[in-house]
Amino acid sequence: MDNENEELEFWLAGPIPNIPDILQPAAHALLQSERELKKYTANFPKELLWAKTSGRASVGFHMNHITGVLDRMMTYAKSESLTDEQFLFLKQEGSFNLDTEVEDLQEQFSTKVAEALAFFKTIPEHTLTETRTVGRKKLPTTVLGLLFHAAEHSQRHIGQLLVTVSVLQSKVS
Repeated sequence: MDNENEELEFWLAGPIPNIPDILQPAAHALLQSERELKKYTANFPKELLWAKTSGRASVGFHMNHITGVLDRMMTYAKSESLTDEQFLFLKQEGSFNLDTEVEDLQEQFSTKVAEALAFFKTIPEHTLTETRTVGRKKLPTTVLGLLFHAAEHSQRHIGQLLVTVSVLQSKVS
């Protein structure tokens, strides 16, 4: 994206090269989530990363969760099973860790977005309606359903993250 288009939302900035047309909205949403995560957590105080307000999830949880969900949805889309490492990550998504840096959580999500976009580029369009299953219950979905869920789920948590960041920062201002 050139400087002229840096402030445009990704969906208005044109297609992403080599990603199938039908996956452009999901790719745009993931890139928008990545941008907004970095924007909303820029200079966010490390000591507030695991703070909860009004009984809601912490900023650290949201940052870990969108990374974990994206990773898991890509695994299911590839018709693979989750690894022990993925189950451990899921179990620890909301775990308080004083050593965690905001920048590390930003980078962790950026890495997963890059991996997802690289995966999108390898998907033949005719396979998007293939059946996939989710979780131990083997709930039915499709490749397309998984990819769109990963994108919309990320956007939903970015919205929740923004509210939590705003509330926490207003309390220390």
